[in-house]
Amino acid sequence: MASTVWKGYISFGLISVPIHLFVAAREEHVSFNQVHAVCGTKVKQQLFCPTCERVVERSEIAKGYPIDKGTYVQVTPEELKALEAESSETMEIVQFVKLDEVDPLYYQTSYYTVPEEPGRRAYTLILKGMEHLKLGAIAKITLHQREQIVMIRPYHKGLVLHTLYYPAEVREIAEYGVDEEKISLQKAEVELAEQFMKQLTAKFNPDKFKDEYQDRVLKLVEEKEAGMVTKSEKRPKKKLAPVINLMDALRKSMEQQEEAVGKKAPQRETASAKSSGRRRKAG
Repeated sequence: MASTVWKGYISFGLISVPIHLFVAAREEHVSFNQVHAVCGTKVKQQLFCPTCERVVERSEIAKGYPIDKGTYVQVTPEELKALEAESSETMEIVQFVKLDEVDPLYYQTSYYTVPEEPGRRAYTLILKGMEHLKLGAIAKITLHQREQIVMIRPYHKGLVLHTLYYPAEVREIAEYGVDEEKISLQKAEVELAEQFMKQLTAKFNPDKFKDEYQDRVLKLVEEKEAGMVTKSEKRPKKKLAPVINLMDALRKSMEQQEEAVGKKAPQRETASAKSSGRRRKAG
């Protein structure tokens, strides 16, 4: 059974809904332990104090906030607990927003909200209203010793919660973005690129995707466990170079895609051909 991450109330005016939060998605990857290459034993990491010149036990560890180089103010868990806001137990909805108004760049971690039995009717009422109006709810919650802004939205007959980054946490990169006024694109290039995009457009199906690298790593581990020592061949990688002729690259890309799906698409008339035909008619 999944473990509860947070337990408390969603507050909507005078309505309160007791809920539990469960992690909705978690990254999966092949993990390795650090072992001694000589004997294969898992090594242990120790905490060492350079001032006392000895190994420190976990029970001796405290939280320290750096105020200067080598100087820390120690804070106890009890002191931090006393500072927790009301949002540590109650998640108050402060406003509703249209779902497309919150940029996905601000989304951090996703959770399922599950109501307790006494709050199911109120939970369903909020869900139905948000579904009908196509709204999301902005609220505050204290999670993992930190007050966070969250977005609550309808998803598959329930409400999911996304923690959001604060604006100060969203980085700005000077190099990001293009100056469209300085880059000249031909209309024919844009139209052909859009045709290729349409050719690759399909309904999103997450089941189509899997971590192939992880599968290869697990296969290697299984083979080595079974005593099958095979020489690993480095997988060839595509050598890419900047595209000089966009039109040629797009045409070849479309041809390769048509061959990949096993059917030849109808002959497309390019923007330049259309333009040429219009000129002939005008003449």
